[in-house]
Amino acid sequence: MSLSGLNFDVLPPEVQRFRDAARAFAQDVVKPRVQHLDQAPAAHFDWQLVAQGHQIGLTRAAVPREYGGAGVGMLGVAVALEEVGAVCPGTALIFGATMLGQAPILLSGDPRLQARFLPLFSGDEPVLACNAVTEEDAGCDLIIPSLAQHAQNVTTARRDGDHYVLTGRKRFITNAKFAAFASVFANMEGSPGATGLTSFIVPLDLPGVVRGPVADKMGYRACLGSELEFHDVRVPAEYMIGSEGEGMAINMAQSNMARAAVAGISTGVARSALEQAVAWCGERVQGGQHLRHHQFTAAKLAGMTTKVDAARMLYLRAADKVDNELPPPVYEPAVAKLFADRTAIEAADTALSLIGARGYLRSYGVEKMMRDALGTRIYEGTPEVLALAITDSLYAEKEEW
Repeated sequence: MSLSGLNFDVLPPEVQRFRDAARAFAQDVVKPRVQHLDQAPAAHFDWQLVAQGHQIGLTRAAVPREYGGAGVGMLGVAVALEEVGAVCPGTALIFGATMLGQAPILLSGDPRLQARFLPLFSGDEPVLACNAVTEEDAGCDLIIPSLAQHAQNVTTARRDGDHYVLTGRKRFITNAKFAAFASVFANMEGSPGATGLTSFIVPLDLPGVVRGPVADKMGYRACLGSELEFHDVRVPAEYMIGSEGEGMAINMAQSNMARAAVAGISTGVARSALEQAVAWCGERVQGGQHLRHHQFTAAKLAGMTTKVDAARMLYLRAADKVDNELPPPVYEPAVAKLFADRTAIEAADTALSLIGARGYLRSYGVEKMMRDALGTRIYEGTPEVLALAITDSLYAEKEEW
């Protein structure tokens, strides 16, 4: 578990430039729209916003340069998502979910699939992708191998000549409403559990694909989550990722990859809460002095900033490891996401406590941070799932310590 050679104080120049572009996009383009994005009807989606993010490379951050991508790796993705997440986590997740849709293709190492699908993201118009794992009756069961045998009513795939026929329904799929394709995980017919899970690239304009209604979420409202139904969808056999039965390994690898990146979103939420609290406590006077001079308040602010810095260091370490190890490691991304999620929730709660009644108003933005922060601990592994991953890694790697 040793650190690599990355200097955490000095990011590679191309990553710094990408982060700076993401920061400018977040502050100049996203920030003026945040309140509208949050309070608009659930099905509202800002394509113009996505198009402007596409212009700076947010839809193709992880795509290698040889396919027209930005080629900044998970390190670049993570720091960009922190910048956008500090302003609007829902907008950040639009781009994060697209990366997750690309992840199985990136991990496959299959030049044929990569050449077919990755250049889609380098055109003049934005293209989104999504990743379809979660089912009505199977969530965590599909990301923990030992539980996969208990997964019920999982989408199935059966071979039929030079196609696979997919039948089933996925739930809570970010970007499903507008994605060009989905990376779909299905059990081979007659092979339930981890040994039968298989991954496919499914263009969402194929006959039999139905995009379901948009979920009306508590937070992350800028991104849309909806169902995907597959009614005997015929997928070309060459769109299978890897081989039959390799889906669980691919799913675990993509989860580790994604956790390193989305920990950046959680860190962004925490950072934003800290910034709001610092500004308020530097202006508000109570007891004859600014709040920041009260020892109890100072202790809270010090604790917040320490944890935000720690969360950033953890996700930078995790992203760097993901960029340099194949398959992606389990431990560092799980630790980064678990800590960043907790820090986001704690920071939002502390900011609300320090700011008081004004923070409870919709117009102030802190209550939105709280709603968004609570969402961070659901996707890409709940705290319980992450704890299992971390503990398993401790016992698997203790010989190396």
